[in-house]
Amino acid sequence: TGQLRSQSIKKSVFEVKVITRKDIDKRAGNNLADLLSQVLNIDVFQNSSSGKSDISVLGLDGKYFKVLIDNIAVINEEGFGKNTDLTLINLDDVERIELVQGAMGVQYGANALSGVLNIITKKKSKNSWEIKAFLQEETVGKEYEWFNKGRHIQSVSLGHQLSKNNYVSLSYNRNDFRGFLGRLKGKYYDNEESNLRGYSWLPKKQNFAKFLLTHKGEQFSAFYKFDYLHENIFSYDSIVHSNFLPETQTSNPSSFDKVFSNERFVHHLNITGRLGKLPYNISTSYQKQEKKREKYTYFIRKDIKENADKSLFLSKEVWFSRGTFSNLITSDKFSLQAGYEFTNEFGFGSDVAIDIADEDDDVSNSLRSTDLFSSSELDLNENFSIRSGIRVSFTNLFNTQFYYSSSARHLFKNNWEARVVLGYGTRTPNFDELYTYFVDVNHDLRGNENLKPEKGTSVFFHLKKQTDLNKKFSLKNKLTFSYINATDRIEVITVNDTPLQLQYNNIDKFSSLGISLENGFSYNNVQLNIGASYFGINRVLDYDTGETSNRQANFQLNSNISYTVPDINTSLTVYYKYIGKTSRFIQSDGFFQTQNINPYSWLDMTASKQFLNKKIAATLGVRNLLDVSDILTNPTSSGAHTAANSAITLGYGRSYFLKLAYNINI
Repeated sequence: TGQLRSQSIKKSVFEVKVITRKDIDKRAGNNLADLLSQVLNIDVFQNSSSGKSDISVLGLDGKYFKVLIDNIAVINEEGFGKNTDLTLINLDDVERIELVQGAMGVQYGANALSGVLNIITKKKSKNSWEIKAFLQEETVGKEYEWFNKGRHIQSVSLGHQLSKNNYVSLSYNRNDFRGFLGRLKGKYYDNEESNLRGYSWLPKKQNFAKFLLTHKGEQFSAFYKFDYLHENIFSYDSIVHSNFLPETQTSNPSSFDKVFSNERFVHHLNITGRLGKLPYNISTSYQKQEKKREKYTYFIRKDIKENADKSLFLSKEVWFSRGTFSNLITSDKFSLQAGYEFTNEFGFGSDVAIDIADEDDDVSNSLRSTDLFSSSELDLNENFSIRSGIRVSFTNLFNTQFYYSSSARHLFKNNWEARVVLGYGTRTPNFDELYTYFVDVNHDLRGNENLKPEKGTSVFFHLKKQTDLNKKFSLKNKLTFSYINATDRIEVITVNDTPLQLQYNNIDKFSSLGISLENGFSYNNVQLNIGASYFGINRVLDYDTGETSNRQANFQLNSNISYTVPDINTSLTVYYKYIGKTSRFIQSDGFFQTQNINPYSWLDMTASKQFLNKKIAATLGVRNLLDVSDILTNPTSSGAHTAANSAITLGYGRSYFLKLAYNINI
């Protein structure tokens, strides 16, 4: 990922972490949120009301981290490649995942200050035919029924190697999350006095469909891929209206419910080849996402809905093209690559305004950018390489933006490797920050079209070593120092006290200094990995005056141990992650407060076994074995306000799952 050409991780100037297909299967992860929750320095936060999963990397949220699929970003409600909802990234056809932490702005443009995650999908097969299917049943906390409670996943995929050079595949995945009741009573509860109707975690149904056609030749290769997603999230109002009829002394309880629909499709065409001796790689993509809302009156006892009102409250489209041209200068020691990116993103709507959406007032806005970039790599010898790059970005909304990077790699004796990565880049304001208009009798929150892109600098130093004492015993050790600095960060501020008016503005500064240590141990059929990180983070609001500041230290620990019994094709794996005390700014009535989040831990366990010459695989597991749900927070006073202790919801407790997979290779 981000290289001038495909090469081994050892030769890469960047520090690349790979999550293999085997790792994904061990976790029985169905989406990206399932998979990343145990990765060091990555925090996943799930929203029980919206169903979204947000991500924090090295202390920065998902607006600074880019998620790619086959080297291109994916559209979502906040824009192109920003704050990607991890629950909408299905992993069925994934071959491997490559993770690079640190600024990658020269390679991938804006919004890649803390790194990129590139999902590489499968594009060929060793077999003529591949047929795969699986069923996965999972409890949601203690709640489970075959149809009405729990999480139910079904998937089927078909792949065919048409010829030596051509491959086609088709897959379908259905994820039915029936919600989590908790203290609430569900959809059919009709007591109007208790306000206990509904779900603590909203039910949702997801359908994924994918089609792939590839051609692999000696001088020319191409693939076309189509991804489709449809999601429904069901919101049941807690207020029940009795609709009592005195003349009959009967009632017909009803409630005002909603269904939020999310539809996304992605077309991606990629061609690679050579123009003479000049290798090229060109991708073109058209993506669209629409979110609709249906409001209706639901009569609970009759199980019917009336007065349905449907509206389209968000629509985003993007045309994207990326091309790279390598070996512009032919030399054994020097490589030069040039490339371009073109993005035309347009649409309307905001997740902030879903309760007052009105399609008659929809105003379409657009963000267009044309980027040119170039990277060079100099191999002074087989052990020492230097890489530098620059990117310039022209947009219709902002001044010309520049990105710079410089990296070096040195291979020492005894398998020591050292890498230094320096980068400067920007984060462009997202759609909500630019165009939100959320105004009614109780609210006044507006976007700001005069926002400036945020600026960021990062420095990473990696030192690692692999030791193979014999065929049975090996050690891997990696030490990382990091520094990140971001200015002109965007926050919501008060622009008027009476009446209260809020607006996005550039007033925040963020910096972090951290150290991470990761170790791997392998002996025979036992693998043990353990890592720890410590970050000092400083944030300042209104950094010209230092009006509100927040210093915090964050400690994380993760570990996993796996034992394989080859005679019976069985593996046992335990995953553990500890997240120390953290803090963040929260905004209430126009004032900022510092909210402290208490430490918590995640513990997962899985057991996998293969049968019938690996045609059938069963995975049994426990997620969140420590039964974490709500974490206490301890806000402090700020300005004229004082906040009471509260809690944030991180999960719905301990859950159990069973996955049965069937594979046929012909």
